[in-house]
Amino acid sequence: MSDTGQDLESKDEEVDQLEYLIDKRTKNQRKYLILLIASTVFFAIFAMGFGSSESLDFGKIIKIILGIDEPTETQSVILLKYRLPRVMMAILAGAALATAGALMQGSLGNPLVSPLTLGVASGASLGAALAIILGISVVGTDFSISLPLTDFTLNLGAIIPNTMIVINTFAFSLIVVFIIIKLGELRGISAESYILVGIAITFINGAIVQSLVYFATPQQLAQLTHWSFGSVRRPDLETVLFVGVVLGYLFPILIKYSWDLNTLALGGDDFAISTGVDPGVLRKKILIISALATSIIVAFTGLIGFVGLAAPHIARLIIGNDYRKLVPCSALIGALLVLVADTIGGTIFAPVVLPVGIMLSILGGPFFLYLLLSKRGATHG
Repeated sequence: MSDTGQDLESKDEEVDQLEYLIDKRTKNQRKYLILLIASTVFFAIFAMGFGSSESLDFGKIIKIILGIDEPTETQSVILLKYRLPRVMMAILAGAALATAGALMQGSLGNPLVSPLTLGVASGASLGAALAIILGISVVGTDFSISLPLTDFTLNLGAIIPNTMIVINTFAFSLIVVFIIIKLGELRGISAESYILVGIAITFINGAIVQSLVYFATPQQLAQLTHWSFGSVRRPDLETVLFVGVVLGYLFPILIKYSWDLNTLALGGDDFAISTGVDPGVLRKKILIISALATSIIVAFTGLIGFVGLAAPHIARLIIGNDYRKLVPCSALIGALLVLVADTIGGTIFAPVVLPVGIMLSILGGPFFLYLLLSKRGATHG
């Protein structure tokens, strides 16, 4: 056989081997995604079985779901008023924060970026502090909205608990992100610009909040502290359904950007431009939509940290760097993390309930240090 024939045969073998590896990797990724979905569903049902009512344990929940038993009137109230909203909010919060974190990290090219570390948390804290301590609201104190073409007036104050705090945290989170984007443009549209401006805004907002805390009464300080812990147990079922509808609209938009992020991750800004993707426009769009998703969660739950940071990293270890699969995988891991943290927080010191924000901070602190040290080791290596 000639050398040319041997070369062709060798190349065919390499192609076959590559196709085999790609096919194997794809099958493994599907298995991981299916396993994550199954784990999230199982743990959601498992979490429904935890609470102060001993008659509604995990076994009873399974029987109710399978139609073997019928819940009593009291059990129905417990499920619909307390447990179901808590579990649904944990899933929505974890999925939203993790998805936003994965997209922000990809668009800015920094694994230490998350919705909260970039400035959303500082804006939310400032909004909450202004509402609780000074009674200042960005929309005033009248929360009634007259619907166009009708005589109907919608009173948000009667629908949303702590309306002033919710609206302020939502609005100030978005305001901070818009400031970061504008200042980032002035400095030059680059990933580093957004990160540096975000850090600066975070310090400024933190200083303002600490100044307000100095003048707060003990009751106001207690309320602000309680809000800052973050909890998925506050929203009722109607609020959770509202959040679910909003996120249901935002999630497809966020996932759509995963295709463009692949081009950015493969070859940086220059390669993305050569494929028709504008990196500057892409970053602004991702920051705005991610901020919307994060703000709607933070407004109702308070600060829930480290999900947007940790979940994308865990997803990369499992699924790789393909954002078409990384984004949904991050969402599932985020939902699972919040579910687990909330369940542990509600049982480890029962009847005292530790807010999910505290539990995630306990778990996330060491993880953040690990990321810093591993990144430093990789740089020096």
